[in-house]
Amino acid sequence: MENQYAVKVRNLNKSYNKHAVILNDLSFDIPAGKIVGLLGPNGCGKTTLLKILAGVIHDYDGKVAVNGYAPGPESKATTAFLPDTTYLEEYFRTIDAINYFDDFFSDFDKVKALDFAQRFNLRLNQKIKTMSKGMQEKVQLLLVMSRAAELYLLDEPLGGVDPAARRMILDIIMKNYAEKSTLIISTHLVNDLENCFDHVLMLGGGRVLVNTGIENIQKSGKSVEEVFREVIGDAW
Repeated sequence: MENQYAVKVRNLNKSYNKHAVILNDLSFDIPAGKIVGLLGPNGCGKTTLLKILAGVIHDYDGKVAVNGYAPGPESKATTAFLPDTTYLEEYFRTIDAINYFDDFFSDFDKVKALDFAQRFNLRLNQKIKTMSKGMQEKVQLLLVMSRAAELYLLDEPLGGVDPAARRMILDIIMKNYAEKSTLIISTHLVNDLENCFDHVLMLGGGRVLVNTGIENIQKSGKSVEEVFREVIGDAW
């Protein structure tokens, strides 16, 4: 039986020291098969939450389930994570990164990755250390979107690219994620992306402020950005 929820979180707490509480008793569910906007101001815990879901951060309190598993080898096998910082070895070339993912993930489509590299005007033999930040982010994006994952975690996928490139990258994301999978997209570009969302999770001050389907926001007669400004204003 398929999981009704891609993510289930109960009483999640994360602190980096006694005085820096990042996530404060979070409890929420994310329905499977949705495109989810993860919204909130800087420092509200979006990146920390995504890293916990991706199995990168392990020292937290509470219960987390990703596709029915606690974050670990089973969940990582079906989760594709795009972090907000470059993680590839600087001596890697584009083709090395593609081959690495092809060896590591059974759901990776190398043909699709090579096509993305061409569309992004990336040279296969160029080393990561010689690339601009935007080029590095495009390499990481093509790696993630070439997987047929059940859950995609994208941390600011449009943050490091110029406005002219956003439409192309957003088009690639929307047209190439695996059918029936779940996308969680952390972003500050609410206005650019709100028409893509099926569901919205808003964080503020390390707490859940809004967790609802887009249809409920539409019934209120407000835009996602208007609701975002209202609740974030109250939280900060």
